[in-house]
Amino acid sequence: MTFAPELPGADQLVEWLVAAGIVPSIGHTDASFDDTIRILLLAHRLMVFGRPTVTHLSNGMRPIHHRDPGPAAAALGAAAAADAVVELIGDGVHLDPATVTTVFQLVGHDNIALVTDAMAAAGMSDEDYRLGDLAVTVSQGVARLADGELRSLAGGTSTLLQVVRRTIAGGVAPEAAVAAATATPAAVLGLAGEIGAIRRGLRADLLALDRNWQLLRVLRGGEWVGQ
Repeated sequence: MTFAPELPGADQLVEWLVAAGIVPSIGHTDASFDDTIRILLLAHRLMVFGRPTVTHLSNGMRPIHHRDPGPAAAALGAAAAADAVVELIGDGVHLDPATVTTVFQLVGHDNIALVTDAMAAAGMSDEDYRLGDLAVTVSQGVARLADGELRSLAGGTSTLLQVVRRTIAGGVAPEAAVAAATATPAAVLGLAGEIGAIRRGLRADLLALDRNWQLLRVLRGGEWVGQ
């Protein structure tokens, strides 16, 4: 569950989430550096499995400023210390590829979860869509709110495989990009003993790809899907 740590009741919310087995994730926030660090450390200390996460780093939060580092800088520090996992929307739209590569260099793939922020337009053609009550227009694969002067980004349209492919194209080692899309998220959810790697005893969920990282076949639960 994503929440803003600067809002009243954040500490108690973390306690409730952890008690219910829900992973706390800070995001959509204007929190200070200190408030962000405090909440992430509190969540990590209370959690029985996994670590708290940071919802799509740098998106939905104010940017880093040299005199006001804010939540993004705090999240990077917490991830580098293995106290949190930062999500990256490595689709080439939400984050510049150089930003993605830099975060991998700073905190390592064990502390990064690649995500899509996908909405209904993922893998679909350019046209108009709905995101809850909001009108969304997709043009050249980029989803933006149809109303308002800023026309903010309205989720992603890439699949996770496309995110992995773009992350690798941006300079991240293939094994690091794949781990950030598989093993690290599985560990966050406490499911490392079930999914997230190719290992005896785990569920056989696999993607068969060609040398260009294009999808060939899907193995789900040990059975090939489709033809």
